[in-house]
Amino acid sequence: MNILMASVTCVPMPYQQVKSSLKRKPWKQRLRRCYNINMARVKEESGRQLPMREIPGDYGVPFIGPIKDRLDYFYNQGRDNYFKSRQQNYNSTVFRANMPPGPFIASNPNVIVLLDAKSFPVLFDVSKVEKRDVFTGTYMPSTQLTGGYRVLSYLDPSEPKHEKLKRLLFFLLKSRSAHVIPEFHSALQLPLSRALYATNPSDTKLGTDGPGIIQAWLLFQIGPITSLGLPKFLEDPILHTFRFPSFLIKKDYQRLYDFFYVSGASVLDEAVRSGIPRAEACHNLLFATCFNSFGGIKIFFPTILKWVARAGAEVHARLAEEVRAAVKSSGGKVTMAAMEMMPLMKSVVYEAFRIEPPVPLQYGKAKRDLVIESHENSFLVKEGEMLFGYQPFATKDPKIFENPEEFVADRFVGEGEKLLKYVFWSNGPETEEPTLGNKQCAGKDFVVLFSRLLVVELFLRYDSFNVEVGTSALTFTSLKKASF
Repeated sequence: MNILMASVTCVPMPYQQVKSSLKRKPWKQRLRRCYNINMARVKEESGRQLPMREIPGDYGVPFIGPIKDRLDYFYNQGRDNYFKSRQQNYNSTVFRANMPPGPFIASNPNVIVLLDAKSFPVLFDVSKVEKRDVFTGTYMPSTQLTGGYRVLSYLDPSEPKHEKLKRLLFFLLKSRSAHVIPEFHSALQLPLSRALYATNPSDTKLGTDGPGIIQAWLLFQIGPITSLGLPKFLEDPILHTFRFPSFLIKKDYQRLYDFFYVSGASVLDEAVRSGIPRAEACHNLLFATCFNSFGGIKIFFPTILKWVARAGAEVHARLAEEVRAAVKSSGGKVTMAAMEMMPLMKSVVYEAFRIEPPVPLQYGKAKRDLVIESHENSFLVKEGEMLFGYQPFATKDPKIFENPEEFVADRFVGEGEKLLKYVFWSNGPETEEPTLGNKQCAGKDFVVLFSRLLVVELFLRYDSFNVEVGTSALTFTSLKKASF
């Protein structure tokens, strides 16, 4: 069976070569040759041979199948059960399915799903997958929501502007790195504007409207792949069937743009020197700050608080002792050096990224025919097919992590640091760094730093705390002030 499957993808030969081959070689030799060609490909991709298997699953009846899958994904089963049930049904962590939104927003919702830690990293290999216009998945929001530009998140590294724009973000982060810790310490909120642009939005025309505008603008982009908890008959036609017209948010978006145009003047000057039009650079700064940073951290901060609270009093006591001792040894100040002396704190943050990554969905389109592997099988993927990875399953792979569904505070302490290569939240392994040639988040280290600061500042002030997690908010139910 494996031989027959491999032969289907044998490299086609010119007619005269085929004719000559038929005359001089028995059919068994020809079949073996074709098999060997494909097995060589498997070995080249993986370094060892695993049994070949056809990718299980199907996409259903056109138009009807994607809508049925969308309803299963959001309402009938829910996201996790949508993947879990198909994984069990096909007995495979790699299978075919449809991903929302489908009709009428996405013309092609067909994907190959990757649910394990071994197959998932192919999504980071830009030599094998194209990352052009796949940031939000099988559809792309209107560029009218970003000033008419395809911003950095939608560019493939092979596109000329990708390098220039990512270099600009590196410049911004490096030039303001010294301001992050002081700004965070002065206000236990998200001081992105002051940290990155030395400006308080409340002192500008934007006032206090920024967060509300950003959340509305985000909804216009990710509404098709999210749920607000509304009744199915109401939410599905409103959010998942048609796009929101961009003109409804245009006026408010202009207010955000004006703020960044003024506050980010020095960064925009650098953009112009680098050959990036000022307006395009400004739209990219806005997107990176409001979508990537604000949107991501707004999701992830409550996640950290939830899991740390659930870790219990014993872990809280260890964190409080570690944090305060390290800060004391650094002259009473929170510094990068002090945080490096907090292995438990660092592990807690990484464990939160592992168990509930802030960006759960990853996409990439196969640049060529290639072989991917799960732990058990190899699969042939055709050029142009969309690969999709559901990160919460990959980072809770039971073949990699012991007790994967459990929050283990010291999982990444000592020898556990070796497991960091399987923490993928930043569109790449935690052990690797963002570069101009990859799609790993430019602000990866910045987000980790902010997350660590949150834990540090909490345990400088409090011995322990509890929270209550609601459907749309997280509430502190108790806070025990620092006793030592």
